[in-house]
Amino acid sequence: MKTLNFQEIERKWQKYWEDNQIYKAVFDKTKPKYYVLEMFPYPSGQLHMGHARNYCIGDAIARYYLLKGYNVLHPIGWDAFGLPAENAAIKHKIHPKKWTDNNIENMRKQLKQLGISYDWSREINTSLPEYYKFTQWMFLKLYENDMVYRKKGIVNWCAYCNTVLANEQVIDGKCWRCHNIVGKKELEQWYVRITKYADSLLSELDSLEGWSDYVKQMQRNWIGKSSGAKINFRVPELNEFLEVFTTRADTLPGVTFISIAPEHPMVRKILEKNSNPELDLYLRRSMSLTTTERTKEKTGVFTGLYAENPLNGNLIPIWVANYVLVDYATGAVMGVPAHDQRDYEFAKVYNLPIIPVIMPEYEVENAAYEESKGKMFNVGFVGGILVDGMDCNDFRKFVVKYLESRGIAKEDINYRLKDWLISRQRYWGAPIPIVYCDSCGVVPVPFEDLPVMLPDDIEITGKGDSPLAYSSEFVNTLCPKCKGKAKRETDTMDTFVCSSWYFWRYTSPNETDKPFDPEELGYWMPVDQYIGGIEHAVMHLLYSRFMSHFLYDLGVVPTKEPFKNLLNQGMVCKDGKAMSKSLGNIVSIEEIIEKYGADTGRVFELFVAPPEKDIEWSDNGIEGVHRFLNRYFKYCIELINSEVYNHDQEVDHKRILNKVYKSLYKITEEFETQRYHFNTSIASLMEMLNYLEDNKDSVRRLNIKHKEILINILIKVLAPFAPHIAEELWSLWGKKDSVFKDKWPDINTEYLVEEKITIPVQINGKLRGQIEIENNAEIDQIMDCIKMDHKIYKHISDKTIKNIIFVKNKIVNIIV
Repeated sequence: MKTLNFQEIERKWQKYWEDNQIYKAVFDKTKPKYYVLEMFPYPSGQLHMGHARNYCIGDAIARYYLLKGYNVLHPIGWDAFGLPAENAAIKHKIHPKKWTDNNIENMRKQLKQLGISYDWSREINTSLPEYYKFTQWMFLKLYENDMVYRKKGIVNWCAYCNTVLANEQVIDGKCWRCHNIVGKKELEQWYVRITKYADSLLSELDSLEGWSDYVKQMQRNWIGKSSGAKINFRVPELNEFLEVFTTRADTLPGVTFISIAPEHPMVRKILEKNSNPELDLYLRRSMSLTTTERTKEKTGVFTGLYAENPLNGNLIPIWVANYVLVDYATGAVMGVPAHDQRDYEFAKVYNLPIIPVIMPEYEVENAAYEESKGKMFNVGFVGGILVDGMDCNDFRKFVVKYLESRGIAKEDINYRLKDWLISRQRYWGAPIPIVYCDSCGVVPVPFEDLPVMLPDDIEITGKGDSPLAYSSEFVNTLCPKCKGKAKRETDTMDTFVCSSWYFWRYTSPNETDKPFDPEELGYWMPVDQYIGGIEHAVMHLLYSRFMSHFLYDLGVVPTKEPFKNLLNQGMVCKDGKAMSKSLGNIVSIEEIIEKYGADTGRVFELFVAPPEKDIEWSDNGIEGVHRFLNRYFKYCIELINSEVYNHDQEVDHKRILNKVYKSLYKITEEFETQRYHFNTSIASLMEMLNYLEDNKDSVRRLNIKHKEILINILIKVLAPFAPHIAEELWSLWGKKDSVFKDKWPDINTEYLVEEKITIPVQINGKLRGQIEIENNAEIDQIMDCIKMDHKIYKHISDKTIKNIIFVKNKIVNIIV
């Protein structure tokens, strides 16, 4: 009997796959395609079993579609630019490129040891010139369509990483990568006009039926569309207007103050007009706080100036308040403490008037009534019309139109989404292809001159300015327009620009003159199944969707949405926390492969829970999976080598094949419905194996036709989850080619019909037992079975049967 040496057969089949290019995807329009993609990894140096789950899920899906006869594209690459490489360079005095390349080499080896079915001929690396040449191409496309611009402004600044962060990269006031507190800094930066696509990004979410409602709602919330009005409040002392955006114009009669952000342009004018040491001190303090700190405790200071309420002419004080953010709407908020809880709390602290103007529909004490329900009161006449008693929603429409007629208001839509800040003051990123000329101004580098190469001889200090700024060889260049002296942009691009288009590059990674071949792109796109963590919902996924919408409008890409189906896998935890090197709770891939083999690790991670749920690592659990795979292998070998019986000796083959086809049906259904609950698929394999082992005699007597059906299914249903073992069994069965060059078994519905079923028997509504009957048996046959079952029959043997309630194949209830 052949025993299973996991490590030996895994090395054997991994070599076979590589030598025979089993997973090489070839452009072929005659075949149906399936593009499965896991979010490509950052080459941090060492994968562990927490990372492996993502790739195991994608690999199972890719292998199933290979067996279904699809032309499968399953590529891999490296999101190789970024801060960790640069920080490692500073810490270990090693060039970021060398650090990155070493890590890629190690992680590539690990992925191959896991046996993931990648087409390695399409491997990409975002830090190579042949890739970032086209990241720069993307920038130029944005530039020539007025979708990027440069401006000075207050930006999020991570002092630890010494760089700017986009709004999406600040989570709870901390840097998304290093988790340190983020501050503010004024810099001139490059922005992408992602807000131009806010409506498009919102409306197309409804078309993404293969995405979870949770992720779609996260994007809706981040884009944050609000319909309202912009209203102008005149500031007499400055002889100008202060513009306020509000979604609740119906509360305008109840405004008792206006709050503006510390960075609002009017603040400078106020200080120029009147000296205000208290305000000056408050501004300095507020500017030193993070956004999170500013919004936690609501503080403010009176500017000494007033604005006129455009509805009734009342003078209302203008305050500077830390909770008002300059980059949201107009940076000015009308304070209505009777109908906004935040304003109510602020008014209580600073003893400001509270004027209710909407009658509450329920009793409210010591709080604001915030509902958009109720009648207006305490207002009087507006535009000659008595407002009191009017529904607040009707008044909201009325007052905006009234103020519009006077030229001091207009309906408007505001978005929480802000333009995408892409400048980074670091070295290890794609250079921005812009030069600055004293004569010509800002000049884009021509497409034909790409790539703008990153120089290798750079001193990386981490002091804050871009290291490129200190390289005279890089900075000093010629203007593409006038050929005079010019200087290059020294900031590099946010790495999310690199990852916003990588999935297109896989379709034709060797193109040198364009980012992708249009014909091949049209064949492979969209990505049929995308897999990655939920943490990318409002960064990578949003940026990629934006880039796709933009290039689709230009006619460059064939689909508006890049990812048809999205699966967000859960985390792998150990000791109650997500596996992390910093926490010291990782399980290494090498350790699992050495002790149990890659297939054991793969099957365990797929078996423990549905893919979207977190799982807890269990040494006992992986031991159990290892035993199961050994049993499965041993059973299949015994079956392959067993004696074949003649047809007339066959016993109960329908019952055996019924169990096997039920397992095949269940596993097929998980793939076809795209639920991917592989935990139940693997559980059905375990149930099937138990059943076959318990019915060895019936299996032993199968004729050659039914035995081959059984072996074929046993190997194929294992193949997506434990590919090395499946290949070995396929070979030992005498097959010459890879099992993945064969086809997934068809489901014979004849064998899905149960010959015998078990139904419950009740007496006067009380369960008394169960009986096994023929499928579709009539009541007479069932009563005969009951008479032969003493435990049930004793309850009716001396009774008079008054009625029988019978639901075929479900239940029988005898009334006595």
